[in-house]
Amino acid sequence: MEKFFGNPAAAAALSDMIRRERIPQTLLLSGPEGVGKATLARRFATELLHYDATKIDQDDLSRESNASLIADREKWTADKRNDDPLVFGSHPDFLTFPPDGPLRQITIQQMRSLKERASLKPLKGSWRVFLIDGIDRANPQAANSLLKTLEEPPPHLILILTARNPYDLLPTIRSRSVPFQLGRLQEDDMRAFIKSRNLDEPERRLALAEGAPGLAVSIDLEAYDRRRTAMLALLKVAGGLAGFDTWLKHADSVAARRTEKLESYLEVLYSLLEDIVLLVHISRKQLRNNDIRAELEALASRVDFEWLRRAIGRVDELVELGRRNIQKSIAFDAFAASLRTH
Repeated sequence: MEKFFGNPAAAAALSDMIRRERIPQTLLLSGPEGVGKATLARRFATELLHYDATKIDQDDLSRESNASLIADREKWTADKRNDDPLVFGSHPDFLTFPPDGPLRQITIQQMRSLKERASLKPLKGSWRVFLIDGIDRANPQAANSLLKTLEEPPPHLILILTARNPYDLLPTIRSRSVPFQLGRLQEDDMRAFIKSRNLDEPERRLALAEGAPGLAVSIDLEAYDRRRTAMLALLKVAGGLAGFDTWLKHADSVAARRTEKLESYLEVLYSLLEDIVLLVHISRKQLRNNDIRAELEALASRVDFEWLRRAIGRVDELVELGRRNIQKSIAFDAFAASLRTH
């Protein structure tokens, strides 16, 4: 696959399917965020449809125009979104169905639209390719609606599903898909990718992305550092290194940023907890947040395995609550109070 970094085995297998003209009608690309699942899907479609990659890449959700459109739709009423299901289509035979709305879900309206469009014949070749980018974010009604298409897909349709964890999907969806597991890139590949994009602060991006080129490109370091300062204060309170007033200094500013989702803070919180786990049990030299190593070491000396287990469990719970649009300030207050050590 042209200009695709990492996971060469998966890319080669997909190219070989096209070469041999033995293409499964449903493909499932799974792996961590940012490792290139949707990018590989677009490269596959480019090769299959014999189309200019720069055009199909216009469906990339990280493009500023697309990201702005997705963010703007969060302000729409549910009825308005339902009347106009979100889909990107830079090529008549390649369509992308991304998560939509405040909860960033794949909706039943989108899957109904997919079913209606699936019956249409290709305009420029033998195939139509539909990408459902984040099928693990499908609500139950949407997942069941998709199953009807998977059971009897039109002969010209190729469905590509992406997911972080395939085991979050209905077993019936997994059983009807040919799976490809994508892994994180090796350091040499990441360095080559970062250099090819001429990204600023390459060493920090290399550490924070942890083998995910998509994250290396998309991470806003200024916003990350601001969120990290708040989450570090929260952990210090939860670990008994600081009084609750330390967190309150940050709580109001976190709550005031209404456009920032709980999920964006939880991702930072996960990264800090991961570094603390490494310090407690492995004492690894390089951390994702190595520039604040001294503060993390202070926390690591204060907590034990049981505290870390409970902390990670609480963050897992907050991820689920975030999908129900819980207020950030309430979520973090409860997190600190439940883990507070004296």
